[in-house]
Amino acid sequence: MTDTLPEIDLSRPEVLRDPLTAYGQARESGPLARLLIPGFGPTYALTRYDGARVMLGDARFELDATSYMRPEVPEDCLPYMRTMSEMNGAEHARLRKLVAPAFTPRRAAEFRPRIAAIVDALLDELPAHAGGGETDLLPHFARPLPMDVICALVGIPEEDRPRWREYGATVAGAAGADFARAIPGIMAGAKAAVAARRDHLDSAGGEVVGDLVRAQDEDGDRLSDIEIVTLVWHLVIAGQTPTNLIANAVAALLSHPDQLAALRADPALMPRAVEELIRWCGPAQLAVPRQARGDVELYGTAVPHGAKVTALISAANRDPRAFDDPDRLDLARVPATGHLGFAHGPHFCLGASIARVQTQVALTALLRRFPRMALAAPAEELQAVDPGTRRLTALPVTL
Repeated sequence: MTDTLPEIDLSRPEVLRDPLTAYGQARESGPLARLLIPGFGPTYALTRYDGARVMLGDARFELDATSYMRPEVPEDCLPYMRTMSEMNGAEHARLRKLVAPAFTPRRAAEFRPRIAAIVDALLDELPAHAGGGETDLLPHFARPLPMDVICALVGIPEEDRPRWREYGATVAGAAGADFARAIPGIMAGAKAAVAARRDHLDSAGGEVVGDLVRAQDEDGDRLSDIEIVTLVWHLVIAGQTPTNLIANAVAALLSHPDQLAALRADPALMPRAVEELIRWCGPAQLAVPRQARGDVELYGTAVPHGAKVTALISAANRDPRAFDDPDRLDLARVPATGHLGFAHGPHFCLGASIARVQTQVALTALLRRFPRMALAAPAEELQAVDPGTRRLTALPVTL
């Protein structure tokens, strides 16, 4: 077996400026590469669609606490930091099974009117933020929308949601010290939401918090107090993921007038369009690194036990072996295979259905309410320097 692999150094300026190109070049050099990640050590990366998909569903590679860069937090918060994202097997399946019913495609469809009401309320406020006819959709629409939606779905009390917006913005900023300082408040907010629902458990409502409290009351061995609080804060914070998807999608549409015109001409195209936008400009560039549970061979390379392994999601989603003309944005595309924008396998994104419906509703309403909307800056100038997540630093538009 050999170990002569292309290397991608994530500290190099050209990679930071354009990770999509660097990842694509690695994909065409071979199915496996080595990432050099500052502060994280060498990581093996599957570059092509087939290999990435298989690895994400392969039990030989597991997520655990070392898959994440965890901030320093007070000792009393530590029990609540171990989320189901770093669990595997039966432990992960038990917790996921408890919350999965709230995130099915059917429940997402039923929640669409609530999402539409939240979208409309935010759009009503947009003109007030438009100085000189220009506004930034990131802080005034794309960021608050997912947090408001997930708070409503999970069951965060109305009066506490502005505080969760602040928490979400802090976490999204990935600022280490600020994130660490926000953790105690996030934990306290989750505990308060659980306590408030427990006090009014007989009232109407099918929110996630209520479902979890009822599950514990029916069988206390199924769910501990620590697990309920951890599930609540993790679901809420993870639920803001559509922020970057919505922002990226708006920038992509406004930068491709032919595709925008096609979508305006055929609104029924929206569900398919959202899938193509996730493939073409979805936020995930890298999968969360897994650990090899034992010595493994990947494409002739010996991967030792404990080695970190990831997938280049953005490269896989533009793999010409899986998608025709993959670098072209085509909202009418009918792919022969599904994208990996929500990952694959046991850790497939729990909120994928909600994210899909939310993005469909958001884009439909934006295009209807502001038919002359245009970017107020070149799309390429708005990209954040982030090799792990495709995201914007701002989304200035004229209405």
